[in-house]
Amino acid sequence: MTKKCLIMSVVLLILLAFRSDKKAYQLFNEGGKEINYSKLLNSAKEADIILFGELHDNPIDHWLEQELTKDLYADKKENLILAAEMFEADDQITVDEYLSGAVSEKTLKDEAKLWTNFPSDYKPLLDFAKKNKLRFVAANIPRRYANMVYSRGLEKLDSINVEAAKWIAPLPIQYDSTLTCYKDIFNQAKGHGGQNLPKSQAVKDATMAYFIFKNYSPGKTLIHFNGSYHSDHHQGIEWYLRKSNPKLKILTIGSTEQDEIEDLKKENLGLADFILCTPTSMSKSYRP
Repeated sequence: MTKKCLIMSVVLLILLAFRSDKKAYQLFNEGGKEINYSKLLNSAKEADIILFGELHDNPIDHWLEQELTKDLYADKKENLILAAEMFEADDQITVDEYLSGAVSEKTLKDEAKLWTNFPSDYKPLLDFAKKNKLRFVAANIPRRYANMVYSRGLEKLDSINVEAAKWIAPLPIQYDSTLTCYKDIFNQAKGHGGQNLPKSQAVKDATMAYFIFKNYSPGKTLIHFNGSYHSDHHQGIEWYLRKSNPKLKILTIGSTEQDEIEDLKKENLGLADFILCTPTSMSKSYRP
């Protein structure tokens, strides 16, 4: 065998070995082109607001959230703000007290309405903010008010008292039933609950957008963690943010799962500015 043939054989074996590797994830741009993490990070550094849409039980999504946060902090330092769907607005005082060291983790768990997967998936983000003295915004509407909308409609929010209203986006809340994100919820429920079901989603989106915008200021970068469906296709939270300021530089990250992740499926094109794709066989971080 000639030297040239030997080199070609080795290259072919390397390529075949690479093709047989099992990737844990692949990043794509909005149009479905493969991109690397450095491209995502560089774009995130230029954004005012980053909406990181996760699949709540996907460990790769949670890992990348933490890695992106660390890398953004290395660049932004005290100009980085964290925010999340997973903490309700009326728990902000408790969250702040935990961040300052005034209360213990046990008190946080006793007092705040934490998700089942808080210890593995969201505590690392909260503790990163605590260690580096960063603001962490509890952005979601208290669930009792979202449930109120589901059972009685947006109009019922007019009856809550002034103190309670400060944990919700200012009333009246705009609702556009023609947005795909809300039409899909209505159709998937086959009309069960009428428009109140998508409205209960919209009031979450509106409230998260409100607290994101309230806590953002020029020169800062705010990264918000939410279920991907709250920001997919540049709707949901982003739609409400642009009502507040259409000039905001908003970057969205969407998450999806596929049996094969080498190519992005047609139905996932346009999901977000950057799309995090993981295998459907990926183990889950928790079981609801």
